[in-house]
Amino acid sequence: MENNDKIICSNVWKVFGPNEKNVLANLDTSLSRNEVQEKTGHVVAVKDVSFSVQKGETFVVMGLSGSGKSTLVRCLSRLIEPTAGEVMIDNNDVTKMSKKDLTNLRRNRMSMVFQHFGLFPHRKVIENIAYGLEIRGVKRKERIEKSMETLKLVGLEGWDNHYPRELSGGMQQRVGLARALAVDPEILIFDEPFSALDPLIRREMQDELLSIQKLVQKTMVFITHDFLEAIKMGDHIAIMKDGEISQVGTPEEIVANPIDQYVKDFTEDVPKYKVLSAGKCCRSDCSDEAKSLFADGNDCVNSDTKIDVLINDIADSDKKYPVINKDTGELIGEIDRTIVLKSMTS
Repeated sequence: MENNDKIICSNVWKVFGPNEKNVLANLDTSLSRNEVQEKTGHVVAVKDVSFSVQKGETFVVMGLSGSGKSTLVRCLSRLIEPTAGEVMIDNNDVTKMSKKDLTNLRRNRMSMVFQHFGLFPHRKVIENIAYGLEIRGVKRKERIEKSMETLKLVGLEGWDNHYPRELSGGMQQRVGLARALAVDPEILIFDEPFSALDPLIRREMQDELLSIQKLVQKTMVFITHDFLEAIKMGDHIAIMKDGEISQVGTPEEIVANPIDQYVKDFTEDVPKYKVLSAGKCCRSDCSDEAKSLFADGNDCVNSDTKIDVLINDIADSDKKYPVINKDTGELIGEIDRTIVLKSMTS
């Protein structure tokens, strides 16, 4: 089976303080973060974190303020130097890269989008977007052409000759996104990119990024403190607390089976029918009705179909619908009105 991992983090630690490596070498891992700080004067920001990100997926790192999520993600590009551990990108260990290779990684293969847009106020929109290409030494005509394509992709066609001050916050963030995309990176890192935006604009930007991702299929690492944003944006989510990962899984896995009370608290207000699929909710013991429909090839529901898609068809029906494995077509269970209504109220 082909290994599709783009990023693999293994046992990554980040300790802040003047003697971080010595403190880590002698660390009592049973101590809490506060206890370590009281005893050593050092802060354990990231504690023995491991995860992998597949090529082309959006991997969300979610946690409250101080959980270590931004520090962890900055370790991926060594904007912050990890104290220990490996960060593999395409089987190359970032922690062992030379200065030249690290510069190449940041300049040519990775882009970041920040909460605060970081646009140059004295440059027009098109010049801001073209900045990364300019740093690469791309000729002006080529970088302007590429930047105009990217401007259109983010829905800002016609705004190329305006200055950032003439744009709304949402439009400025689109420019920041376009600047990141213009260099055609393999990896995009988003550090709470929409948290400073008004709620309506924030939702629009989330939808915009999801649409763009369908087209470009980049490997994305997305930081947020908002669980609803995490389950909307992420193929997989890592939930952090006190520098450690509490749980990694798909949005459906986390909502359906939170590993502890900390994670469960995030899921309490989630409309579960928007996250859960027929395969997760179905009854495995099939009735004769469902078996008969399956045999005739009628009214079959794919296992990955979300419950909210089924509401209109099933909520007012007495029928028991066969649920089939989306890959093999095998009958795996049945779903009916009772199951759908339960998912809407749980």
